[in-house]
Amino acid sequence: MSSKNDVSLDKDAQLELLRIARESLNACVVGKSCDEISSSLPVLQNHFGAFVTLTKKGELRGCIGNFEPEQPLWHVVRDMAVAASMEDPRFSPVRPDEAGQIKIEISVLTPRQKIQDIDEIQVGTHGLYIRKGWHAGTLLPQVAVEYKWDKSTFLKQTCYKAGLPADAWTDPQTEIFIYSAIIFHE
Repeated sequence: MSSKNDVSLDKDAQLELLRIARESLNACVVGKSCDEISSSLPVLQNHFGAFVTLTKKGELRGCIGNFEPEQPLWHVVRDMAVAASMEDPRFSPVRPDEAGQIKIEISVLTPRQKIQDIDEIQVGTHGLYIRKGWHAGTLLPQVAVEYKWDKSTFLKQTCYKAGLPADAWTDPQTEIFIYSAIIFHE
């Protein structure tokens, strides 16, 4: 990685993160600690945010992330795999008997950038993070692509995710951020 804003992971680094996420998920669903799961790969020592998304038979089963980690990337992925497995409030914890059916997707994030004009948003390239007061929500770049949303729909859906009205993005007090991601999966 050449600067704090560049995210670049080769295939070995991606496979290493997938290994960490899988081993962490498998450990936590049976009540074992994943403290021993780590990586010494130099590129994974950098501090980048990441989301771990779990699916089962193509349906969302958990998704948790961290934009501003204080730990190395490998540690963030380990923690987010556990959180997505056990702590996503939208779902019951992953059971040991279903762990083998879970597919893992990892999104490694660039830092968020506040925008002033929605013309800066590139659907399919950018994820959105919207914040107003105590409300905040994000949708990853791949979500808009998966649902074939245009920019307006993407903004509205991110507002909903933040617990805000659909048109909250038009309010001058609402902050809109964009970010990109390297996305890979099992």
